[in-house]
Amino acid sequence: MKLRIISLITIALAAASAVSAKDDARYTRAELEKKTKTEFIDGLLSRMTIEEKIGQFNLPSYGNVKPDPKKSPLADRIRRGEVGGIFNINGVDDVIKLQEVAVKESRIGIPIIIGADVCSGYETRFTMPLAMACSFKPANLEAAARISAEEASTGGICWTYSPMVDVSRDARWGRSREGAGEDPLLGADMARAWVRGYQGDNLADPTTIMACVKHYALYGAAESGRDYNPVDMSRQAAMNGFMEPYRAAVEAGVGSLMTSFNEFEGIPATGHSWLLRDVLRSRWGFDGFVVSDYTAIQEMVNHGVGNADEVALQAFKCGVDMDMIADYYHDSLLKLYNANKITFEEIDSACRRMLSAKYDLGLFHNPYQYCDAERGKKENRTAEKLSVARRIATESYVLMKNEDGVLPLKNNKRIAIIGPLADVRADMPAMWRDGSATTYRGLADALRDQLDGVEVAYARGCNLADDEKMEYNFTDNKNNVRGNEAELLRVAIDVASGADVIIAAIGESASMSGEGASRATLELPDTQRRLIEALHATGKPVVMLLFTGRPLALQREEPLVDAILTVWEGGSKAADAIADLLTGRVNPSAKLAMTFPLVTGQCPIYYNHKRTGRPMAPEAWYTRYVSNYIDVPNEPLYPFGYGLSYTTYDYSNLRLSSAEMTAGSTITVSVDVKNTGNVDGEEIVQLYIHDRIRSITPPVKELKAYKRVALKAGETATVRFDLDVEMLKFYNADLDFVAEPGEFDVMVGPNSRDTQSIMFTLK
Repeated sequence: MKLRIISLITIALAAASAVSAKDDARYTRAELEKKTKTEFIDGLLSRMTIEEKIGQFNLPSYGNVKPDPKKSPLADRIRRGEVGGIFNINGVDDVIKLQEVAVKESRIGIPIIIGADVCSGYETRFTMPLAMACSFKPANLEAAARISAEEASTGGICWTYSPMVDVSRDARWGRSREGAGEDPLLGADMARAWVRGYQGDNLADPTTIMACVKHYALYGAAESGRDYNPVDMSRQAAMNGFMEPYRAAVEAGVGSLMTSFNEFEGIPATGHSWLLRDVLRSRWGFDGFVVSDYTAIQEMVNHGVGNADEVALQAFKCGVDMDMIADYYHDSLLKLYNANKITFEEIDSACRRMLSAKYDLGLFHNPYQYCDAERGKKENRTAEKLSVARRIATESYVLMKNEDGVLPLKNNKRIAIIGPLADVRADMPAMWRDGSATTYRGLADALRDQLDGVEVAYARGCNLADDEKMEYNFTDNKNNVRGNEAELLRVAIDVASGADVIIAAIGESASMSGEGASRATLELPDTQRRLIEALHATGKPVVMLLFTGRPLALQREEPLVDAILTVWEGGSKAADAIADLLTGRVNPSAKLAMTFPLVTGQCPIYYNHKRTGRPMAPEAWYTRYVSNYIDVPNEPLYPFGYGLSYTTYDYSNLRLSSAEMTAGSTITVSVDVKNTGNVDGEEIVQLYIHDRIRSITPPVKELKAYKRVALKAGETATVRFDLDVEMLKFYNADLDFVAEPGEFDVMVGPNSRDTQSIMFTLK
């Protein structure tokens, strides 16, 4: 009897919802002004047909709808109420035209949400997220996101597919550049900052946009670092090593979340109930909407878990509210509803989440509030915003080697800039870039401006790679003519021979990393290695200026150069920021957010690894029958947290306020840090914890806190960290978040390798 009553209620609700398509059910201004958000959305839901509700779940791409967007097939779908949002649309005019179709020509008049990949800026371009994470300064990411939101919101965009918070331990994965690196704590701090920057305190403010955290979940742990590959790990490993940045974004109030392409536990993440319902909704309390990644629902068929209807059902039942591009929801959900496989309540709940997001964004009050081209002309890419991009870049570039103080440049009359990336403006803007390379400066010009009276000469030196097809695929300028290798090298050596110092601009072009750009080898292409060898043979000081979207394996080249400055992909003011550091106008302070391997074969390599039952002795290079390689050491070339400065720092007097901690107490960790050089600088002091014994095997160390400290030359400061029991917790075998009594090592230092240690006990 109970089931029959429920069934009758459901039928009645559905009948009430099945309004004639001829009726005009548009909302009115009076409704918005007189009703609360809940009352307003309830009223809309009561007037929407099942088809219109399902229409809110469809996210097609803009595609080619010109010359008249209103006469396009996409506009016809909007008129029929089959579209909830659009992405990849450029131009305020087209946004306005399609929004007019939604609010004036569809029966219910619900506006569409407009999304885009605003991942490294809009018109003002910032250095890539991995680089910004190297600043260990969440305020930098918040500032970049704030400016990105202010600019994108003038172009019709109110929703960004950012931040990407996937923890990445394998540099072979091309999308490493889009996240904050290998550490979950650092990643969580950056995730919160990203969300705050995009969303601000009020999503209805037309200068803010809704963030979409991605890719949920574990996308950065793809096998072999190969994009879209399966992920194989335990739930306990996932919760302890990878999930914290997603949780932090939810905690910060992110409005939406995107599922990932990979499978986990043999189930595609887009249809994984434990990830989407148990953890995301129940454990973390996420109440925003979930969108699939590009065709991710369709790709579940390729994974082999069902046909089109079956995977649409699985994704929807798990709580994926919006189908990006695949149209599987459009094709299947009504059939599934009519077959009683999904319920009226499930459709209503998902539709409510979509309508709620649009309400929060202010789209019901003003569907065109993000279409402000005039504001864009006045406020986008201003001198002030470009200055912020330049400052953030200088705080993100990592000095990894500086023998004999070759940097900053000084007392040089002639500088040679040599390399395939020395004057390639198209590689400056970073990922998801707009291609307007003419707005970016070359490095030679920036150096000439800052080094008055110094001759700056340029030579290409070599092709990007030996393989012609590879070079064509991974350069933006398809009209680029490859040079003769012997002639390029001859000219480079002629230029270098008359220089006081050589700057070798090498590494990856921007297209060599990113989505779909995984690499099996992280070593430099042979043509670039030969160039470094030839420049080294001149006997002149060589500064490696490393352009890259990921850590590279530099075992062969590192001994041949005097300095290494990693400048990633730098954004609108990349050349000026590089010149700021090379000339010493700014003292480097950044630290690596991701480990640089010695060779590719060490990957995945990361600092917070587990011990084995046969650990390698710290002082050994090779010992039979312990966990090591026979051909290279276990240690990386440069560890997590590593970075140099034009000054030096000394750490001393590590101490604790108490040798014991209880559940309600706090221990203060103090260390004295002295600037022992002749230059003012900023040091990033890092604190790590090692739990000596616990119920599941602990990592060798885990980052728990960090602080940026400004020190004048000769100045000493006492840096303090407060530890409490929350910082000692982990997910145990039952996935309970606990701290267990025992002994803990506190390690403090300038990076994850070079630390001092002291012990305390948790009672």
